[in-house]
Amino acid sequence: MEGRTLEPAGSTPLFKKRDLVRLILPLIIELILSLLVGMADSVMVSRVSEDAVSGVSLVDTVMQLLIFIFAALGTGGNVVSSQYLGRQKLKDASESIRELILFALVLSLGITALLLGGRSLLLDRFFGQITQEVRACASIYLIITAFSIPAIALYEASAAAFRTMGKTKVTMWISLLMNLINISGNAIFIYGFQMGAAGAALGTLISRWCAGLLILFLLTDTRLPLHIPRDFRFRPNWARVKKILHVAVPTGMENGIFQLGKILVLNLVSTFGTAAIAANAIASSISTFQDIPGNAIALGLTTVVARCMGIGDPEQARYYNRLLTKWLYGIILVGDTAIYLLLPLVLPIYALGPEAEGLAMSMVLCHTLGAMAYWPPTFGLPASLRAAGDAKFVMLTSIVSMWVFRVGGAYVLAQGLNLGVMGVWYAMIADWLFRGTVFIFRWAGGKWKTMEVI
Repeated sequence: MEGRTLEPAGSTPLFKKRDLVRLILPLIIELILSLLVGMADSVMVSRVSEDAVSGVSLVDTVMQLLIFIFAALGTGGNVVSSQYLGRQKLKDASESIRELILFALVLSLGITALLLGGRSLLLDRFFGQITQEVRACASIYLIITAFSIPAIALYEASAAAFRTMGKTKVTMWISLLMNLINISGNAIFIYGFQMGAAGAALGTLISRWCAGLLILFLLTDTRLPLHIPRDFRFRPNWARVKKILHVAVPTGMENGIFQLGKILVLNLVSTFGTAAIAANAIASSISTFQDIPGNAIALGLTTVVARCMGIGDPEQARYYNRLLTKWLYGIILVGDTAIYLLLPLVLPIYALGPEAEGLAMSMVLCHTLGAMAYWPPTFGLPASLRAAGDAKFVMLTSIVSMWVFRVGGAYVLAQGLNLGVMGVWYAMIADWLFRGTVFIFRWAGGKWKTMEVI
């Protein structure tokens, strides 16, 4: 992509600002739609029974973890293929996507087999004491949705290819289609056939396979810069897979341990009573929506910085990182403030008591102020560092910070200093401050410029 003269580097820029908008805006919509897929099952099955919604919600936590794993694998493929694309090595870039799809599919089949074979152990040990009714709903939902894991793998791997090419509108429209199929399927199976949790699972299963197969088919278009063979024949190249895993494994471990830490923090939150639990759950959902634009820009940074590093121009990478960081601060300032100001209109929908509503307001305010100050260096800079190949440093920093500040700090502030459930949110900000500061110094030090991925 051509553009105006790049001020800092003096070289021909890869992206115009409108190219960046076209890359990021569909990602924002896609991430919103992705959240709705997970919410639809719980919301629609809640009309059936509390047992059904409890079973579905429990299993959905496992499925979200698997989605994070395959998204991390997609990030690795995105970095490798983007760097090849930056060097105009289209054949190598396309073959990287093929290797990514093959490895993701094989991994997904193994995970599916393990999940089905160990479902009783998972339900009895991981979820703790649940009633037989909830267990029955969780079991049937798990069995059916487990068969959608290969579809998740195909979708995330193929979506990485379209993000590498900057064609994020494709993944946006497919996400929309997936939502429509899921909601329609839920309505038919849950309400029409009275299938409860099984109906919610079938709607999810069908929607994920439709999305996975459709995006895979679109990727066979030979007119695309990156594409796969129409006969779907793949020859594994483990050297190239290793390059993908060099980024994917640290990212996946980081996400997995982060989720584990969140579970431990939730156990702490549960000790502060019903009002604290309800307020934390609602504030967490609202803050997730606040983070969507930032996460979309972080995804865009992965593609942009990796492409710059592919052509061997770290100054362009530095320029685009600085530009998109400014965009991050601007969108957080406007978006997060707007969401916070709308809380008096939103919170009454949840019918919370005065205590829970007050806590939720305080939690969202804490997140809003923290995000305005430090979200970009905490979550934007790591995307740029991973794109340059510095994924291991990002992983180690994030894990240490998570356990010391977010988990350990939560117990110290909430219980040791008697700050209650708000101590958990203050600990989150402390985690951000430490991580963001470390990443600022790492980026400024410039070691990422010497990293090699391909």
